[in-house]
Amino acid sequence: MELQYWHWLVFGMILIIAELFIPSFTIFWFGLGALAVGGLIWLVPALSLTLQLLLWTVFSALLTAFWFLVMKPRMVDKTRAGMSREALLGETGQVIRTPEGDRRGVVRFSKPLLGDDEWSFICDEPVQLGDRVQIRDVSGNTLVVAPKTNKQSL
Repeated sequence: MELQYWHWLVFGMILIIAELFIPSFTIFWFGLGALAVGGLIWLVPALSLTLQLLLWTVFSALLTAFWFLVMKPRMVDKTRAGMSREALLGETGQVIRTPEGDRRGVVRFSKPLLGDDEWSFICDEPVQLGDRVQIRDVSGNTLVVAPKTNKQSL
């Protein structure tokens, strides 16, 4: 049996579609490897079956390694969205609106915490605009903060 370029293209598409039903995100790379072999056979139709299988293995391994070693680490969510309340404790931000009367203050963080970089806060001690504050607790959607002093640790 001699495999044609379109055999590899169909095989690649089947593997890529199979990824929808088996969500491991590894079958996808074998499908792309098959598509690459199909494209190569279209350009050079005289490749032997052994060489085709070897190329498919090499392409699949390289694409899988590229994904897991290069691309996936770069796609890690660096925010703390979806993390628990403990992820907030100890974070430091800057006061951008001071609390006055019943109105809560607003603190801004350099990176988003649980999906937002600005949070309302309450504080037992007086704070000024531009002060650095540290999260001590969470009460509903409001942070309980304390002024950050040089003696406190990060």
